[in-house]
Amino acid sequence: MTSAPPPEGTITTEQRGALLLIGINRPAKRNGFTPRMFRELGEAYSRLDDDPALRVGVLHAFGDHFTAGLDLPSIAPLMQRGEKAITEGCVEPTDLGTPGYRRRTKPMVVAVKGITYTLGIELMLAADVVVAADDCRFSQLEVKRGIMATGGATLRMAERAGLGNALLHLLTGDEFGSAEALRLNFVQKVVPAGRELDEAVAIAQAIAAQAPLAVVATRLNALKAVEQGPLQAMQEFIDVQQRLSNSEDAAEGVRSFVEKRAARFTGH
Repeated sequence: MTSAPPPEGTITTEQRGALLLIGINRPAKRNGFTPRMFRELGEAYSRLDDDPALRVGVLHAFGDHFTAGLDLPSIAPLMQRGEKAITEGCVEPTDLGTPGYRRRTKPMVVAVKGITYTLGIELMLAADVVVAADDCRFSQLEVKRGIMATGGATLRMAERAGLGNALLHLLTGDEFGSAEALRLNFVQKVVPAGRELDEAVAIAQAIAAQAPLAVVATRLNALKAVEQGPLQAMQEFIDVQQRLSNSEDAAEGVRSFVEKRAARFTGH
């Protein structure tokens, strides 16, 4: 039987083959994030990037809700001092390129459910693929608390949905459901509540079955195209393809094609 999490919550990790399942665990407080949880989340994301046996992360939550966002009483003092709860040198879960922190290279799939407020939206927008339960309640409600969303929502909502759609939700702090999140490209799939984690794991396993070097290169190039523009991304094509085509996995890809079998990639 799983023991109850500490009052300030915790982040669990479970290695499942090449996947790292990262669990937000403070259900008694709707998974509201404390400094400890931020620190442990950064450590879990860093483990994913640093362990060569891991290929894909799956972020999920315990209880009925993904997260209600920040536990403001415990986080506000850090915000007032301009400090971050994540340990310097770790991978930054919101993937903003903040000086002193690393950006993630490996793919992250997220399963969201129930209340998914503020930081919850920003974590899923910073990931790569999002599966939402059909009972999700989304809200980017910082304006209702006198603060601004600084985990990426002001950037990524507009990029995914257009400025008007982004500002509709950013400036009103309203609550919207899974169908609206799908329409705005905030999530990629909506499934019946209770199936979101299984679907996220299935997607992560499909990604993990591909050539790891090619997966990372493809993800980073697509991200560069969004952030820096297509011309910058295109400049990498020849060099990246040359590096990948000389890898052991590329040779295995050719062999598997010739031998009409599934490839067995090693990440080399």
